[in-house]
Amino acid sequence: MNTNTNAPAFAPSTGRTALVTGGSRGIGAATALRLAREGADVALTYVNGEDAAADVVRAVEALGRRAVALRADSADAREAAGAVERAAQALGSDIDVLVNNVGLGLLGPLESLSPADVDRLLAVNVRGVFLTSQAAAARMPEGGRIITIGTCMTQRVPGPGGTLYAMSKAALVGLTKALARELGPRGITANIVHPGPIDTDMNPADGPHADGQAAMTALGRFGTADEVASTVAYLATASYVTGAEFAVDGGHAA
Repeated sequence: MNTNTNAPAFAPSTGRTALVTGGSRGIGAATALRLAREGADVALTYVNGEDAAADVVRAVEALGRRAVALRADSADAREAAGAVERAAQALGSDIDVLVNNVGLGLLGPLESLSPADVDRLLAVNVRGVFLTSQAAAARMPEGGRIITIGTCMTQRVPGPGGTLYAMSKAALVGLTKALARELGPRGITANIVHPGPIDTDMNPADGPHADGQAAMTALGRFGTADEVASTVAYLATASYVTGAEFAVDGGHAA
């Protein structure tokens, strides 16, 4: 029997650091605050929501943790990769937890999508996530965590109009599993969380299409950003879970 008790584990209460991309609102903001409540210092990136990002920073600091907001466009290869180094410098520590939350949603009929649409979506949702993960892995200490936010549409596409978006997010499943294999010898885990309909300003639970989305779930309701953040927080502490997909979708894929 293997009784090894030296498996590396991440404990936010020890004052580790986290980088949450797209952390100025919605799931990203909820995740930044949840990790801070558990004792992590947090860097977050944003593109246009400077005021919202500043609000998250103040909320993290009110919890007694350090925080910094960094403007970084994940569509720009240099900025996507450079966010890790900037976060590490700002917090004075290597990044222990990377949460790849940033993403671009683009839905529409297949025939309406232009090559420019494809390039823009893949730049943010795939290339940016890869480059940020690559940069984090290069300097992440043993026991680090890479957690990526996917979508329920990788497991079930309930209707037309989601081809490009679902394709981009499905690529992150392969990335996650490959990262788990490649980084496992260093005790670094990689997992992906698939949210279902979540009540955010981008997709409010009282929006024009909300009833139909809620009806597609087994629970018959929208989820909250905090419910997704709680799963991310679990994965930030779990030491024997890697290469896995977690559906936080109210039974959307059931």
